[in-house]
Amino acid sequence: MADVETFALGDFPLQSGSTLWQARLAYKTYGRLNAARDNAVLIPTFYAGHHTDCELMFTAGRAIDPARHFIVVVNMFGNGLSSSPSNAPVPIDRAAFPRVTIHDNVVAQHRLVTQHLGLARLALVAGFSMGAQQAFHWGALFPESVGAIAAICGTARTSPHNAVFLEGLRAALTADAAFNDGWYDTPPVKGMIAFARVYAGWVYSQDFYRQREHTKLGLASIDDVLRFSEQRYRSRDANDLLAMLWTWQHADVSANDRFKGDLVAALKAVTARAIVMPSETDLYFRVRDNELEVRHMPNAQLRPIPSIWGHAAGRGTNPVDNAFIDAALGEVLAAQ
Repeated sequence: MADVETFALGDFPLQSGSTLWQARLAYKTYGRLNAARDNAVLIPTFYAGHHTDCELMFTAGRAIDPARHFIVVVNMFGNGLSSSPSNAPVPIDRAAFPRVTIHDNVVAQHRLVTQHLGLARLALVAGFSMGAQQAFHWGALFPESVGAIAAICGTARTSPHNAVFLEGLRAALTADAAFNDGWYDTPPVKGMIAFARVYAGWVYSQDFYRQREHTKLGLASIDDVLRFSEQRYRSRDANDLLAMLWTWQHADVSANDRFKGDLVAALKAVTARAIVMPSETDLYFRVRDNELEVRHMPNAQLRPIPSIWGHAAGRGTNPVDNAFIDAALGEVLAAQ
C-alpha cells in the first residue's frame, strides 16, 4: 500500500527460536503528537485486518479522534503488509514462514514505538479481537509504557473452545487439494470459500441473523452475507490467514520467560487502568473468559457490550455498539 510506512527490524529473533529474516512492521500514523507528547494511542490490527480496516475505530467525533490524538496503527505480522508468508524472502516464504506469537508482535511494536517513533509512553493501547490480545500483552510486558489498555472482544489467553473453532477454519481451507501444503502457485479458491463460509456462521450471533441485522450492512439476504465474507477473505493470502490463525490459537499473555506460564501473575502485572469489553453474544471470545481474567487484574473493569452483533460488536460498524465503546474509551482517555 502506498500510504503505509515501514520500520525495518532487521533479523528479528522469535520466541520459537527461529529468526524472522529482514523483518519489518508496516504502520501508519494519524493526527499529531502534542507538545507534551502525551496523546499517543496505539491500535494493533486484528485478524486479517490492515491498518485501513482499523480506521472505523477513530473517525472524527469518536473517543479516539485524529483531531485530538496521535494514533499509531501497526499491522501485525502475517497480515500481508508487515512480514508475512506472502512477502517474506526465500527460504522463509509461503509455507516455510516461521511461527510468530502475540509476544513477538508486541516486542517488535515496542521497538517501533520507543526506538523509531521516540515515544516513552502511550496514553492508550486499544485493540479489537486479536488487537485486544495484543493490548493485554502490552499491559503485562511493558506496564511502564502504557497509561491504559482497552481490550475489545478479545482475551489475554485463547480459550480451548476458541482454539477448536479456529481448527475448523484451518481444516476447511487446507482440505482444498490446490492448497498443496502451502506451496500453491494459484490461490486455493475452494478452500478459501469454505473458510469464509464457516467464519460467517461464527462472527455474528444467532439473534443477529434472526433479526436481520445484516440488512444494516446493506446485505439483503443470507447469501449476501456469505458472499460478503468470501469477498473479505478471498482478498487475503491463504498462508497469511493460516499464519495469523496460528498466532491467535497460541495467544497467551503468560507464555514467555517473564511469567513462565503463570497466567495469574501475568494478569496481575497489568497495573495500568484497563477496560475489558467483550460482546455479550460473541461466540468465541466469551464474556466468561474475560470475567476470569479481570478478577486478577488490579485496575480493570469488565464492561460487556450489550449487543446482538456477536463478535462484530467491536468492529466499528454498528453505531449503537460504537457509542457504548466510546463512552468507556472516553473515560480512560480523560483520566490520562
